[in-house]
Amino acid sequence: GASAIPSQAAAAAAALRSLRHCAGRCANLQSVCCRMSRSVRQVDVSPAAGGLRGGYSITVRRRSKSGICVCKAAEPVCGSDGVSYRNICELKRVSRRAQKLQQPPVLFIQRGACGQDSPRHKYNFIADVVERIAPSVVHIELYRKMTYSKREVSVASGSGFVVSEDGQIVTNAHVVANKHRVKVELKSGGIYDAKIKDVDEKSDIALIKIDAPTKLPVLLLGHSSDLRPGEFVVAIGSPFSLQNTVTTGIVSTTQRGGRELGLRNSDMDYIQTDAIINYGNSGGPLINLDGEVIGINTLKVTAGISFAIPSDKIREFLAESYDRQSRATKKKYIGVRMMTLTPALAKELKTQHRDFPDITSGAYVMEVIAKTPAAIGGLKEHDVIISINGERISTATDVSATIKKDGNLSVVVRRGNEDVILMVVPMEIDP
Repeated sequence: GASAIPSQAAAAAAALRSLRHCAGRCANLQSVCCRMSRSVRQVDVSPAAGGLRGGYSITVRRRSKSGICVCKAAEPVCGSDGVSYRNICELKRVSRRAQKLQQPPVLFIQRGACGQDSPRHKYNFIADVVERIAPSVVHIELYRKMTYSKREVSVASGSGFVVSEDGQIVTNAHVVANKHRVKVELKSGGIYDAKIKDVDEKSDIALIKIDAPTKLPVLLLGHSSDLRPGEFVVAIGSPFSLQNTVTTGIVSTTQRGGRELGLRNSDMDYIQTDAIINYGNSGGPLINLDGEVIGINTLKVTAGISFAIPSDKIREFLAESYDRQSRATKKKYIGVRMMTLTPALAKELKTQHRDFPDITSGAYVMEVIAKTPAAIGGLKEHDVIISINGERISTATDVSATIKKDGNLSVVVRRGNEDVILMVVPMEIDP
């Protein structure tokens, strides 16, 4: 009968009770936000429902059932993931889904869509720098063999950064010194054995290398001489083996003498910063806001007082290291076959060649290869090399040693009974 159908006022009261019951759930979006059908008649209960809009359909009203609640908000919002959502309801739904997948929740950042003018984009310049440089920063794990068991154990860790696409990495010398094995972990997760290529213990800089299957992202060196006190800097590394941990600060001073820090043998001026550097940060880069390396994090005195080796010193080290490696890998060549002249050999040669000089030591030239520096310089077969750049030559080994260390060669040869001075310019070849 008519008594079974609630009055309009009773239905509104029921809807209000329902909204009060579910308002907390909808406001916190612990349940799915519902869309109302066209047949829903709405009752605004904003004060009671916390900004929700409630309603009850004709069918619901007849059956004295509770109404439904939906989110009233319709304006877009910006999430912590940088995505614009149609409303807070959608953001919360995505956040719940992420948490179920054990991913970070999406947090509400601001009303309105995300954009270049939003505070998040406008002031997150540090995040922009970190995003660019992080792939070039590496974690270094160091191992040593146990004395009795010969088993390798991890004894220390540090940081470094890639300076060439073929896998050359800069770190601190004290990080890799006296370690049996060095392993490098990239941000991508790849782990590689590293070889120590060069170490400057006085400057506390080392160069190591890994053989990666692909080209690696590289960090560029800035000019620490242009650095000013008060500039923002970013320190990134692996403190306590926590890879790619970021701290920020400013440059306190650009010239803190090593002797002021108690480093008696140091003539270097360090960069002082209040960016926090902890154990494991050593060897990691100190970065300016252009994403350039302006130092290597190397020393911490106390929280807020840390020091970095200037990038100009790194550049100097790399240039010298390149020269040393080039000299070691390039072979100098003049184009002769020779042997050490002994008294016995000199006697035999004298019987074969009447004009052979009266000499019993030096480097005897057996053959001069055509179109080589020796041939161009005028060396001939049966010459005896007795001096190069003013140094006496007694053996063929003396010639090889002099060629390695000197550039242009002023060669004195005994030819017959005359001494002839020749100029020979060695050529460099790959070994």
